[in-house]
Amino acid sequence: METVLTSPTKQVHIGPERPFVIIGERINPTNRARLAAEMAAGNFDRVKADAMAQVAAGAHVLDVNAGIPLADEPAILAEAIRVLQSIVDVPLCIDSSIIAALEAGLGAYQGKALVNSVTGEQERLEIVLPLVKKYGAAVIGVSNDETGISEDPDVRFAVAKRIVERAEAFGIPRHDVLIDPLVMPIGAMRSAGPSAFAVLRRVRDELGVNTVCGASNVSFGLPDRVTLNAAFLTMAIAEGLTSAITNPLEEPIRKGIYAADVLMGRDENCAAWLATHRGSASGSDERAARRERRRREAGPGATS
Repeated sequence: METVLTSPTKQVHIGPERPFVIIGERINPTNRARLAAEMAAGNFDRVKADAMAQVAAGAHVLDVNAGIPLADEPAILAEAIRVLQSIVDVPLCIDSSIIAALEAGLGAYQGKALVNSVTGEQERLEIVLPLVKKYGAAVIGVSNDETGISEDPDVRFAVAKRIVERAEAFGIPRHDVLIDPLVMPIGAMRSAGPSAFAVLRRVRDELGVNTVCGASNVSFGLPDRVTLNAAFLTMAIAEGLTSAITNPLEEPIRKGIYAADVLMGRDENCAAWLATHRGSASGSDERAARRERRRREAGPGATS
């Protein structure tokens, strides 16, 4: 089962037989005071720079968030999307908890976007899913509901199943729902890794839908976060994770994903891996690897 996201000139296919899809996380003003101030003032220079750097580093999709306190989030998000679509060709993930902002972003977007996100709360399902259907988008379903975030993976799976079924009832096909198993900080919850892996396995085997997560959550509050994030991602990919919101600028994360693609049999003839390690200190080897990954990731008729 594949989820297809589009921009005016590019398709990205997410699926268990495809190379892993990286959703760049950096266009998010949370805990980035300078970015928040600039976006609120209508200055998108840093947004542009972050976008181009992430795409150059191998991001297939960019997450876009404009959650700035006391600012006009719908207007800022819509303008950020217009700016981004003028400079990069990758699809976008529209990230907001505000319904008006989601609608403004979807209205501004050209192509088939990914909506981040909907939870299993009945009220949220009834508001967000019709919006997803109206704009023909795909959606991330997060495995928590009115009862909060359960430590029990069976409870999280039940929420995921309910989201998929409710989306289908609104006419959203199963392949357009990506489940987020909810990765919690391992420093605070010892079972965070095993619980996420258990949900991923069941979603893959029983629901047959694609999956996504915010990978950096697992390392929150701990030192050497990049190493933990990279290790978590490679393990999660083996358990069925098909995409993640993460930082492609971190080399251990990027290389861990390339390695996982090789070991999962998704890098034909190890072409991308070989290109990554083929000689040049100038960075052309990395660029060649990213071109090869984009070529393999793109579906029939897609441009790269």
